[in-house]
Amino acid sequence: MTSRSTAVNGAGLGLRRALLGPLQEADLSEVGFMELAPENWIGVGGKLRRQLAWYGERFPFVCHGLSLSIGAPEPLDRTFLKRLRSFLDEHQVSCFSEHLSYCSEHCHLYDLMPLPFLPETVDWVAGRIEQVQDAIGRRIAVENISYYATVATEMSELEFINEVCKRADCLLLLDVNNVHVNSVNHGYDPDEFLAGLPHERVAYLHIAGHHHEADDLIVDTHGAAVADPVWGLLRHAYEFLGPVPTVLERDFNFPPVPELLAEVSTIARIQHEQDARAGQAA
Repeated sequence: MTSRSTAVNGAGLGLRRALLGPLQEADLSEVGFMELAPENWIGVGGKLRRQLAWYGERFPFVCHGLSLSIGAPEPLDRTFLKRLRSFLDEHQVSCFSEHLSYCSEHCHLYDLMPLPFLPETVDWVAGRIEQVQDAIGRRIAVENISYYATVATEMSELEFINEVCKRADCLLLLDVNNVHVNSVNHGYDPDEFLAGLPHERVAYLHIAGHHHEADDLIVDTHGAAVADPVWGLLRHAYEFLGPVPTVLERDFNFPPVPELLAEVSTIARIQHEQDARAGQAA
């Protein structure tokens, strides 16, 4: 089973609490869907719950997890998985994604830690993903993360991602910014990386801004505008994938809402351009 389905289309926006009020007064016509971090919303009541319901009446949601820690050594949090499934069911969310990493080891680490690119890690992570999919009643998408040091390698990052997706029969959340960041930090060709991914498994894309620490070091921050090389890589990704759903992530340093939505509009415009090229080719 390798077909992909997210039940969303077009350009999406990550919904953050700081944006709840400002976005209600904005023109959201270019926004096709929104992405939530369920940990920030499960169990929330009062005004925040009403605001979330306002958006839920207007946009389909996808959910992107922050704390499941798929690659961790300790058992999965079954209580959280039950609450997660209830939240996804309540909001009719068909697509849930998480990071191909771990963020806990008997405590929360507050960062996404890279996994060893080893065959035994593939076995471990694939089994964990299968457990999660059974628990929440959905196939999940795993995201390629940005990382700044390798732990142990007998495989390339690309080989590791392909093997995990194949063994777990899961989907892929392709973070285009992370591909660019890692290509600079680890010295590989981002276009070759895109070409080698399991295209039929890509559920949707992320795009975001980053910070240049040095010529050979980029830090993934989600706190800046999307850089030109990342826009170019997004166009290239669409050449392989078609204009799949794409989320703009912004976590802090929020610009005025019109500037933020202009980036969403840029995603939509690039998608339309790709549709037009595909139509001409056909």
